[in-house]
Amino acid sequence: MLSLTADHVARVHKDIKDTGQPPGLMPQTDADYAEWVARVLASHPAPDRPTQLFAYGSLIWRPEIEHKREQGGVLRGWRRSFCLRQWRFRGSPEYPGLMMSLQSGGQCQGVLFELPETDLEAQFHRLFRREFTIKPITNIPTWLEVETDDGPVQALVFVMNTDSPQYAGDLPPEEVAEVLAQACGHLGTGADYLLNTVTQLEARGMHDEGLWRLQELVAERIGLD
Repeated sequence: MLSLTADHVARVHKDIKDTGQPPGLMPQTDADYAEWVARVLASHPAPDRPTQLFAYGSLIWRPEIEHKREQGGVLRGWRRSFCLRQWRFRGSPEYPGLMMSLQSGGQCQGVLFELPETDLEAQFHRLFRREFTIKPITNIPTWLEVETDDGPVQALVFVMNTDSPQYAGDLPPEEVAEVLAQACGHLGTGADYLLNTVTQLEARGMHDEGLWRLQELVAERIGLD
């Protein structure tokens, strides 16, 4: 049974107004997104086969774009990490947050979504606008091999840009828990983000030991308050 519950989330939720990007951060433009979409489409490793999207965090429970089917997969050489600092969305200047991305090393169980063949360009535009909003880019769209029960497939994966000023580095779990136990933005709390991710993974038979330990730490930290 999870230690982190909806009651914990409710205790740290605050009504935060979205005031836009914090000062000093430059947003991606329409031209920037068009360039990224063109670049990723041009590098598609198998354009004659269904396009696969690998989800490891909030994309699992809020994919944003349509998909035809899903299956589990393992991405080797990459691991989940709360390494992306946030002052918007699920964080704010008053209650800054950390979001999950992928760092090199280890492995990651996740969900592969098969995307419709039609209008892939429009799907990528919508997806990219969700996954990165400022310059320099934070989550880099990359084609990587994912292992499945049916064999390896090439999938689109978003990985952390370690050159981004929002990159927090490899933080210890206790420090991540301290942030997530207080983080809140106009889209909700860091605790809710973590709870949703762990719940969705467990429902699919995917047990991430690191996230499981983290939800225990966050529940403990909120309980102390």
